[in-house]
Amino acid sequence: MNMTSAQSRKALAGATSEAQRRLAYFLTYFKERRDQIVATIRELVEIESPSDDKPAADRLSALLAEKFAALGAQVKIHRAEKFGNHLQVDFPAQSAAKPVLLLGHYDTVYPLGTLASMPCRVEKDRLTGPGVLDMKSGIALMLHSLSALQHRHGEDWHSELPRPVTVLLVSDEEVGSDSSRAITESLAKKSAAVLVLEPSYGFEGAVKTARKGVGDYQIKITGKAAHAGLDFQKGVNAIVELARQIDKISRFTDLKKGLTVNVGIVSGGSRTNVVPADATAQVDVRIARLKDAAGIDKKMRSLRPFNRKCRLEITGGINRPPMERTPGVAALYAKAVTIARDLGWALGEAAVGGGSDGNFTAGLGIPTLDGLGAVGDGAHAPHEHILISELPPRAALLAGLIEAV
Repeated sequence: MNMTSAQSRKALAGATSEAQRRLAYFLTYFKERRDQIVATIRELVEIESPSDDKPAADRLSALLAEKFAALGAQVKIHRAEKFGNHLQVDFPAQSAAKPVLLLGHYDTVYPLGTLASMPCRVEKDRLTGPGVLDMKSGIALMLHSLSALQHRHGEDWHSELPRPVTVLLVSDEEVGSDSSRAITESLAKKSAAVLVLEPSYGFEGAVKTARKGVGDYQIKITGKAAHAGLDFQKGVNAIVELARQIDKISRFTDLKKGLTVNVGIVSGGSRTNVVPADATAQVDVRIARLKDAAGIDKKMRSLRPFNRKCRLEITGGINRPPMERTPGVAALYAKAVTIARDLGWALGEAAVGGGSDGNFTAGLGIPTLDGLGAVGDGAHAPHEHILISELPPRAALLAGLIEAV
């Protein structure tokens, strides 16, 4: 996918169609401004923004509001009590078309202070740092792509875009999007399509045309405490009951359907010489098809105690619908493939098990294309990084899609 500035200018000269000339222009534009894109990403990464630290998150949201306002956009702040404020950015246009929604998040999974052990720095073609891949580089791609569109369609940086664009950056995606989901869905319903700037898939830079839905269940068992030596038979062991429930629900997994049930956290008991009266398990559920949501939910809620002396409580549920590869998603992907081809590379697609806010928009039936962000590896891990050389083509792809939708 790599292309030098000279190659980009040659492609511009050799382009045969208006679309090809436009895309070659964008590729040259971003190649020549690659260092500026990197500088923007570094600036965002070096303002740490953990999901659970509102003051820290709000520092970044305030900076982002300034950057988008400097492009002439209308910035609306959706205040959140527990999390950072959510940012809605509207770019008007003379066109009466429905807007394209650029969707992303600025919160990260890393606690405040992670930069000390995981600094943001350039190492050859790699830019490292907490949240650099997931997904502060995606936000930078939004900023620079929108600037490029303004520059191409007018004489100044505040020129109107070729079509209306709305940007939504939320602060709680990494922890479930509870406070932002309604905003996301409301804006999606008004949009022609949704472009999600989450990281691409793999070093080949594939976009994501399907994601599994996500469920989170909690199983709580209440038994009866007793002395394990003196009154063993008077006790009701909650851990034993939970173990039997875990064995049962683990068999709900159906790999052919893309349905998995994973017991991820188990706790219970107080001391070894006490028959445990309490035990809990936290269960992750993934579904590839929306039609399987009701079935697995019914199975989970139909659990009954094996030991009638125990009490069983089930809470939680499916909190993200799956993003399925609908005809609308496929059509959007086809446009992206054409744009990438005109830029000189082949764009692949992938179905992944992780969820994003794109699940919400796709679940509403709005054409959604995910994984349009940077190319790299190590999301949520100490080796998180992006490939600097892949930033210009990703930015050109995004600019081309905004025009083409």
